[in-house]
Amino acid sequence: MPQRTILFATDFSTASDAALHRAEALARQAGARLLIVHVEEPPLAYGGGELYYGIPEPDSARIQAMLEAVKPAAPDVPFTHRMGIGDPAAEIVRIAGDEGVELIVIGTHGRTGMLRLLMGSVAEAVVRRAPCPVMVYRAPVPATVPA
Repeated sequence: MPQRTILFATDFSTASDAALHRAEALARQAGARLLIVHVEEPPLAYGGGELYYGIPEPDSARIQAMLEAVKPAAPDVPFTHRMGIGDPAAEIVRIAGDEGVELIVIGTHGRTGMLRLLMGSVAEAVVRRAPCPVMVYRAPVPATVPA
């Protein structure tokens, strides 16, 4: 019987950091392996294929090192890393299908309104296309103290 797998998608944000703790707890409870995934979008190109000078190409070695630094705190949770390149939502869904994952865990920034319209929502696109259940985790917002 193959080992159960939970895919955790990270963009190295604080929202992802918070979701990692949930993914780790679920993997431990289910006796599952954690597949930690980051998808890098390719650099923008223009009609002739030239790169815009203001946007440097991603440093793959640095991004790979950042990905390898993302790991469960508990040493008893097995994990592997995977880096992809392309549309983040499409790649997460593709990897989930290829690996036969049982659950995808992804953090969300909780953007609304114009920010969501401009930035898009990877989490929403994953929920719409995923071949398995998706847990979208939003870290609790700290309560503000009235002045």
